Formats: sequence, C-alpha cells, structure tokens
Amino acid sequence: MSDLTVSRHFVLAALAGAERAGLDTHDMLRRAGIFPELLKIEKARVSSRQYSKLMQTLWSDMADEFMGMGPRRCRTGTFATMCALVIDCPTLEAVYQQAWQFSRLFEPTVCMRLEDDGDRARLVMVIEGDVYDPMHFLQESILVIWHRLGSWLIGQPVELEQAQFNYPRPPHGDEYRHIFHCPLAFNARETALTFDRRFLTAPVIRDKPEMRQFLKTSPADLLSRPDESNTYTGRIRALIGRDFSKPLPDFEWIAAELHTSPQTLRRRLKQENTSFQEIKDLLRRDMAIYYLGRPEIAINDIAHRVGFTEPSTFHRAFKKWTGVTPGAYRDGERGQP
Repeated sequence: MSDLTVSRHFVLAALAGAERAGLDTHDMLRRAGIFPELLKIEKARVSSRQYSKLMQTLWSDMADEFMGMGPRRCRTGTFATMCALVIDCPTLEAVYQQAWQFSRLFEPTVCMRLEDDGDRARLVMVIEGDVYDPMHFLQESILVIWHRLGSWLIGQPVELEQAQFNYPRPPHGDEYRHIFHCPLAFNARETALTFDRRFLTAPVIRDKPEMRQFLKTSPADLLSRPDESNTYTGRIRALIGRDFSKPLPDFEWIAAELHTSPQTLRRRLKQENTSFQEIKDLLRRDMAIYYLGRPEIAINDIAHRVGFTEPSTFHRAFKKWTGVTPGAYRDGERGQP
C-alpha cells in the first residue's frame, strides 16, 4: 500500500495551468485514476501513486514541464537533460552550480541560485518574467525538486534549517510543515531554503544506470512522495508500522529505539513541525483512505484495521480528518457525487 497521501489542494493547484489553457482536466484526472467527484470533498486526499501519474499526464499532454505556469514553455526532457549533466559532478556543490549554469541557458530563467556564506548555504529562487502561479505551485515544485534531487544524488537528506517564502502564508500553509520539516518564514524578502554548508561537500554517489531508473518516474515522484527517510517523523512511522489492530508502541519505547531521551525526541519533533500524536493520526488517516479505495473491505473492518475498537469513534475521527464520513468518502472515490 502507498504510505502517504497528497492533499486535494495540490491536485487542483497542479491543474491550474492546464485549466487556463482550456484543456480537459477531468480527462487528465480520470487517466490518473482520480475521480473528479472526489475533489468536491474539501479535505479529500489522493494516493502518492495517483498524484505521480497526474503529474506525468500533465507534462506529457502539455509538453511543458512548467505546466503552463512559467514565463515560458519548458519543453519535455529539460529536467532529464539537466540530470544527465549533473550526474558526473563530484559533490553537491558542483551539482547546484552545474544546474544553475544549465538553467541560465534559457530565458527567462527559472531556477535556484546557490549562495554560500561560509557557514550556511542557501538555495534562492530566481524567476524572471511573468508567471501564472495563483496557488504558488510552481515555486513550491521548484523548491521541492531541487532539494530532493540533491538529497537523492548524495544518498542522504539535506537537512533544512529554514524555508522562506516571499509571499504571505497561504491557506494551505499547514501542508508546508510536512513538506519541508523545518521552521517556516513567510513574507520574506526571497523564497529560499537554508541548510548547513557541510552538505555541499557531500559526494555524489549515484551513477548513470541509477539515474536512468530514477528518471522513469521523476520528477513526479519527487513531488508526490515526501522524503522522510532520515527525519524523526519518518523513522517513527517506520517503527509504528502498519498494523494498528495491535497495541501501538509507546513514546518511551520509540525514544529508546531511536537512542534518544523522550524529552529530546519531543524537541526534535517540534523542530520538524509535528508531534507523536499527529504522526499516529496521519498514519491512521492515510491507511483509512487506502482501505476505503478497496470496496471489498467493509467500513467496520477498516475501523478495526486502523486501530478503532468502535466504528462510531472511527466515523467521528475520519470526519474530523476529511470533513465527511467514511461512506461519503468512499462514494467520492467511486465517482459518485
């Protein structure tokens, strides 16, 4: 089963350019396995697999990796060409410098510029010309792709110290907590990611065969599957597992398994903008959404599978997560209003 789900907001945001161009976005959604009726539910979510397929459909149909939101068309294959260039770089610093030089070949430029003050490094957003980005999706996508591509190339997450945005906190700003896992600053002078410069000296460990495999699903997967592999959030998710029908491990046991004290772990989770209770709740939510997409499983059975002894308690929790009952959500996933 898919581990994570993606907010309805990001589905609608990804389609903004296609809608402006007058394309049949309902057809795109159906080809990605998403019923348009599901998106009528305000707090609906889709699987990472569905979202990845939607992104691939958008890039293919529009022949534009900016999805109609950039200051110019970005022809299909541009990202893959950049990856083919940076795979031979020795370090992450060389990767970002090479990617900057490549992106500067196109006008107007849309990319990230590396800044290094000796202790901290910053990836600063550079967008020239006018863009159509009503939901900030283009900027968010560029931040995520450049950050996660670099992390994949060096085989470890580039731990962010801050994410800054040159616009006010958007209505979907709460989703940023689970994307960047670091302190957030809105209304900043620039849109940028800050991290310790030690990551710049990390060697590139991927090779060309790995890159060819990577490009079969990227950058769609970079956007649809948040990288939690080396965060405390991700490690706790792994320790909890998927079987909520049994008693879950307590916080003290989790802390011991992670070789830290409960107090330190709480502080680390706060830095990652989450808590132990939220991690458990979101795991339950995503598992429930997954099971609701399997019509052969009764809703009462789903309640038990995600750790609720009483179906009524599950119904209340699910309505709190999504705004609708499990039955109404299942109808939406089936394409029934």
